[in-house]
Amino acid sequence: MLRFLSQSSAGTACTRRFFHASIKAAHGDHSKFAQCPISVHINFKLRDDSIKEVEARRGMSILDVAHANDIDLEGACESSMACSTCHVILEEPVFDKLEEACEDEEDMLDMAFGLTHTSRLGCQVIVNEDFEGATVTLPKATRNFYVDGHVPKPH
Repeated sequence: MLRFLSQSSAGTACTRRFFHASIKAAHGDHSKFAQCPISVHINFKLRDDSIKEVEARRGMSILDVAHANDIDLEGACESSMACSTCHVILEEPVFDKLEEACEDEEDMLDMAFGLTHTSRLGCQVIVNEDFEGATVTLPKATRNFYVDGHVPKPH
């Protein structure tokens, strides 16, 4: 079968790929953001109502920022938009400046606990200069597919 596919595309200008390889940054490696000179300060309001101020590089997702700073924001699907465990609540001025959520994100948000009109998935929100001084609130609970209490860690 592979030989047939290779032969049938031999005279075409397009290149066919038969496998998918993910980049290293998709698996918890935040080193590519170290070269970005622009960073902002973000406050995370944790589930116990305490505030943790962190520095975030522009271009990182809120989920990546949380994991890089040991903030207990789950990401059970590893940013594939297949769950709502990275649900966060944004301040309205920041929320209003973001692009609208896509339909897939909206579908996942429908399953999130404590949904508000400024809720987003942390894996889909990318940090930019508008986040300077903003507060990102973690909901009091989450719908976690891991019923045994396991909290996934980036690898």
